[in-house]
Amino acid sequence: MGVVMDLSDRVVVLDYGRKIADAVPEEVKRDKNVIRAYLGEPHGVSV
Repeated sequence: MGVVMDLSDRVVVLDYGRKIADAVPEEVKRDKNVIRAYLGEPHGVSV
């Protein structure tokens, strides 16, 4: 993932075929939908 972020000017992220993010890498890293889809959401904590 780090290589993709380092080499890309723009990143599009899909979650089950639905686009959830389309932005520069720094924005995508902080996107709540991306974090939720790829890292999960800790129990008892809302992002």
